Amino acid sequence: MNHAVTKIKVGEKFGSFQEHWRPKTVASLNGQEVRLVKVQGVFPWHTHLEEDEMFWVWRGIFRVEFRDYAVELHPGEMVVIPQGVEHRTAADEEAEVIIFEPMATRNTGDVVDDEFTAPIDARI
Repeated sequence: MNHAVTKIKVGEKFGSFQEHWRPKTVASLNGQEVRLVKVQGVFPWHTHLEEDEMFWVWRGIFRVEFRDYAVELHPGEMVVIPQGVEHRTAADEEAEVIIFEPMATRNTGDVVDDEFTAPIDARI
């Protein structure tokens, strides 16, 4: 029986785009999506009212900031942000991050921003 399962070369996928803060979906499973995003600078404060978010750093140094502290992540490290927790993300230099979240999750959560809000269905 052929299931047409193919591997995903994460490094090659990151190499296929240059834009920052625009997640690209590389896989879907059980109502969730695996998204790749390049980040640099500071993202707007926002909250995901109904979804948890997972950030896993592939390359670079990435921060998740809260109003009273920040979590700094290096390659191979990850963090889960519970639903309803206000946060913003940042990277002083370009970083590459893997995100795992429900399919319909908007990257800016409860905020719509012309510069940062990305299409939900961008796939690579």
